Amino acid sequence: MSKKRVLSIQSHVVYGYVGNKVATYPLQLLGYDVDPLNSVQFSNHTGYKTFKGPISNEKELASITDGLDENELLSHYSHLLTGYIGNPLFLRQVAVIVKKLRQLNPHLIYVCDPVMGDNGQLYVPKELLPIYRDEIIPLADIITPNQYEVELLTGKEVRSETAVWEAMDWFHKELHIKTVVISSSDLGQPGVLRAFLSQQDGPRLAIDIPKQGGKNLVFTGTGDLFASLFLAHSHTEDVTTAFEKTIASLQAVIKRTVASLPEGGDGPVKAWERELKLVQSKAEIEKPQVLLKAQRLN
Repeated sequence: MSKKRVLSIQSHVVYGYVGNKVATYPLQLLGYDVDPLNSVQFSNHTGYKTFKGPISNEKELASITDGLDENELLSHYSHLLTGYIGNPLFLRQVAVIVKKLRQLNPHLIYVCDPVMGDNGQLYVPKELLPIYRDEIIPLADIITPNQYEVELLTGKEVRSETAVWEAMDWFHKELHIKTVVISSSDLGQPGVLRAFLSQQDGPRLAIDIPKQGGKNLVFTGTGDLFASLFLAHSHTEDVTTAFEKTIASLQAVIKRTVASLPEGGDGPVKAWERELKLVQSKAEIEKPQVLLKAQRLN
């Protein structure tokens, strides 16, 4: 049995880098076999003026995993990674899959990125929220929500560092999550994002991340990339090193993407120009140069 094999259930796009398209390559570079199972198949991500393609349903998901099960392949997974899912019944079926995988491999590590929205805007049906909170997240070992998703899940505003740690404690105590990572928040100084990590009975960490590019520049797929990198590094490193290496590679990819943007162009940056320069960042993914160190806060 392979020690490092990931079943990755999230979105697929034909053009660009989000979901499985942004998660698979880094995991492979870091030594993981990756089996992508697509929750949607879109032409491109939803930040473009239009997107088209089918959304998978729970019956299709069950059929695919039944095929894996009947060939005795489900026992091969060391990790499950889930990201963007737009269908409540599909998400509910994920809980069935987690339980089956755990039955076959009690040591399975489940990394859940509860993709629901960002910057105060929900971009999945609101019916997904209680399913994530009550059925999915309690099954996870590691979760990687952003600041807005933490607010949705806890039902409380997270506008201070005290509120961050209260939210982290809620995940640990109420949902029994071992490791919670807030991949980005606006709680840093002006022009600085702040990421947080809390491990049950372990360290509390924060990393200050200088924003890159203009203040209105938004990159899609960075959360998906963060979750895949953290999955890889946390399996082989202590949690502090994993956090630092994940941020290091993510920042290197963003830096390369910013450097590729056209200078002095007319109007706002186009969606295709903001696609992450993932393949071009191979070296920084394989051997991250840690420039931003984590602060231990407990």
